Amino acid sequence: MKHLHRTASLGVALALFAALTPALADSTATIGGLVNKGLVGVGRIPAAQRDKFGETFGSGSGMSIDTASWTRDAGGYKGSLWLLPDRGYNVVGTTDYRPRLNTIGIEFTPAAPGTAPAAGQEQTGVKATLADTMLLTDDKGADATGLDPLNGVRAASGDMPILPEASGKLALDNEAIARLPDGTMFISDEYGPNIYRFSADGHLLSATQPPAALVPMRHGAPNFASDNPGPGAAEPDPKDPDTGRQNNQGLEGMAMTPDGKFLIAVLQSAPRQDGGDSASTRQNTRALVYDASDLAHLKLAHEYVVPLPVFKDAKGKTKIAAQSEIVALSDQAFLMLARDSGNGQGVKGDTSLVRQIFVVDVSAATDIAGGAFDAADKPLAPKGVLDPSVTPAKLTPFIDINDSAELGRFGLHNGAPNDKNNLSEKWEAMSVVSVLDPKLPDDYFLFVANDNDFLAQDGFQIGAPYKAEDGADVDTMFLVYQVTLPGLAKK
Repeated sequence: MKHLHRTASLGVALALFAALTPALADSTATIGGLVNKGLVGVGRIPAAQRDKFGETFGSGSGMSIDTASWTRDAGGYKGSLWLLPDRGYNVVGTTDYRPRLNTIGIEFTPAAPGTAPAAGQEQTGVKATLADTMLLTDDKGADATGLDPLNGVRAASGDMPILPEASGKLALDNEAIARLPDGTMFISDEYGPNIYRFSADGHLLSATQPPAALVPMRHGAPNFASDNPGPGAAEPDPKDPDTGRQNNQGLEGMAMTPDGKFLIAVLQSAPRQDGGDSASTRQNTRALVYDASDLAHLKLAHEYVVPLPVFKDAKGKTKIAAQSEIVALSDQAFLMLARDSGNGQGVKGDTSLVRQIFVVDVSAATDIAGGAFDAADKPLAPKGVLDPSVTPAKLTPFIDINDSAELGRFGLHNGAPNDKNNLSEKWEAMSVVSVLDPKLPDDYFLFVANDNDFLAQDGFQIGAPYKAEDGADVDTMFLVYQVTLPGLAKK
């Protein structure tokens, strides 16, 4: 798909909308021509699902729809998508889970915007079927692992930078995927936090390390541990990095621009030295925009500060929502999913305060790529206070996933009772595909999926059964919104 260069007008429209909009977008928000027409479909993959290797299925950390397979007929839509799980079931600690990618067959019968499906069919609009599972391996074809890379650093070799390693294996905590037309794919991770390029059959081709400001450092050296030690392993010293990405706050969101020229990756929250050491000061995260003209050698072209949403929790404490995924609209605008933590089916809290998709506009933001703030010893936002020389990106609310009326039409809710119809905690995957309607050339389906954390009552991984705590049995779910995204498919 090609995009129309209209970022200047989009920026003006966003600024106007931001001045007029309430704190939360309603179900029919319009932003600079972007329109949310509302929720039109819901579907599930049961928590009990097992993959091709007989292990409990867990997906939704990243998603990429195969647009070439997407078709429409009188009965609805058919196609497939790729779902990327993270490092496996790891409630107590990380395990030697082999990183993988799942292929999902999709049959989709959307409801008309604003309407409710027939009784008993509220959550059957998306029929998702596991079709295949492919392992991801290192550049020599050896198994990778989900284990926490405690003090594990693979030496740089050739074009490969230093890489996280555990038990002699490449350590991956995968979070986002951008699948390319030739079948190769970019995958971002938490540990590095790196961007990896894999072949169509799943072996590592190249890796890109972020600026030094994002690389986790302990005692003056790179250390990729995330304080989730595997069986018998010690905790890192110190527990948290001195500088760089915070534990488990890596490159959570990533997407290719529609013209294929740029790859955008966004850190889940601020680096340690920029306030990332506190839940109340981690607001100023970063968007990295890479020139993708040479797929094997990504080049950092632009870098911007993205201010994450600030909110008050149920006890009145200031909190910062985590960035969970993006969809690129151009090299200067993207959709960003942000959410709170600790609330939803499968965890103790029941009512989420923030699950929201924003439009992020960087057209007027300061480009800090290659500057002093890319070094680990030059804080961009000490204790969370942004340097006055830097103008951050602008955020505008677009879709409120917690919208009670929208959820209610499909038999879902946000809050008590904390049952299977309460949205789960982690919504971390997004991808768009055309509605294939000549009368609505700018309309798309925005698929949003959760990461169910492999929470199941009859789970099985690494050769052993398990049962998630407190009876948690969380399905992988899809929410589908119909949205208007002007210019996305135009030159």
